[in-house]
Amino acid sequence: MTNYVSRETPPLVEKLFPRAAVPLSAYAELLATEGTLRGLIGPREVPRLWDRHLLNCAVVERLIPEESSVADVGTGAGLPGIVLAIVRPDLQVDLVEPLLRRTTFLEEAVDLLELENATVVRARAEDLPPASYDVVTSRAVAPLAKLARWCLPLCVEGGLMLAMKGASAEEELDASERELMKLGAELCHIHQLGGDELANPTTVVSIVAGRAAGGSRHGRHGR
Repeated sequence: MTNYVSRETPPLVEKLFPRAAVPLSAYAELLATEGTLRGLIGPREVPRLWDRHLLNCAVVERLIPEESSVADVGTGAGLPGIVLAIVRPDLQVDLVEPLLRRTTFLEEAVDLLELENATVVRARAEDLPPASYDVVTSRAVAPLAKLARWCLPLCVEGGLMLAMKGASAEEELDASERELMKLGAELCHIHQLGGDELANPTTVVSIVAGRAAGGSRHGRHGR
């Protein structure tokens, strides 16, 4: 099952991301093999790598402006950071992860996939310089309020925090409103991505960072 899942590229991938289909397939195989062996991906997730993980992450690129600097906080096995780096070569993506066993895997993946626009950063989000990125992404890392305390300060003024969430997105956003205002959030929105294409659309909470969040208009990589 593992080899079949990792090597069979769904037709939808060829349709949505034709130029990225080959590296996405290589990444899928890496997740299904080494990722599973190292405990970064559960064996039960292998049969649904494409629809629940790779394509689910790939459609997030629709919210990211061209040539943005991106930090993927708590990237784990590289989701969504590596996927975004593959489908959007114009982005500069930092894969932020504090655990050594994960950063070792990430470095191997970046080398194998020859991703010149992805850099592995072994660090916690709170240890990174503020106002360093145009966009900060995350997936299943923490409740929204806690996540915002880590991610919003990393955004430049007018930058985006993009949090991939599930069915609880609206409830979490409502519960976090006061905290988000304190952190300088200016505009919050819930997006449903891939509704006409994916079996399970991707839910993303987008938050525009104000001056209180980062305090600078220029990201670390610039534009």
